[in-house]
Amino acid sequence: MNGNMADFADDHLVKQAKQGDVDAFTELVRRFQEKIYHTILSLTRNQQDAYDLAQETFMHAYKSLRNFKQSSTFYTWIYRIAVNLTLNFLKRRKRDEKREVHVEDYSLDVKSAASTLSPERCSMKKELSRKLKEAIDSLPLIYRASFVLVVSQGLTHTQVAKVLRCSENTVSWRMHKARKMLQQKLRPYLEGE
Repeated sequence: MNGNMADFADDHLVKQAKQGDVDAFTELVRRFQEKIYHTILSLTRNQQDAYDLAQETFMHAYKSLRNFKQSSTFYTWIYRIAVNLTLNFLKRRKRDEKREVHVEDYSLDVKSAASTLSPERCSMKKELSRKLKEAIDSLPLIYRASFVLVVSQGLTHTQVAKVLRCSENTVSWRMHKARKMLQQKLRPYLEGE
């Protein structure tokens, strides 16, 4: 295959990878590994688990590539694999309840705010960030998955529906319910401000 791999469209790389071109698949991994890792990390809250599941996602994708019909984009297909592996992992972990989930920083950028906010406001923002993380972590898994994919990863309801294999209406409903649950959990804190 001639040319720089970065210049090719995803669907072209998929076709090449299906024909055994390892460099084409490697380029697909390069394009999506960070997004996949951060999606999984948002769900697991554990860096090692996210790393392991991201690796498992790409190994599974590589083994299953010949069966990929390309009726959806590679992006949607790989997200679906990642989310399904992660949800199955979390269900097993919940059953096992062997270890504690580690919380990673969410979407409030406390560091950049620190330079413009007073120490008191910065402290309040950190506390709100902590409360938000706790509230998101407490959401039932299916609502948390939808919420994280839409809010943290920036996927559209249509993309999330494809990833979770449900309707767009179901995603919208889950987002509505997740927001209501978060409002309920954060109300005492927000009313205190």
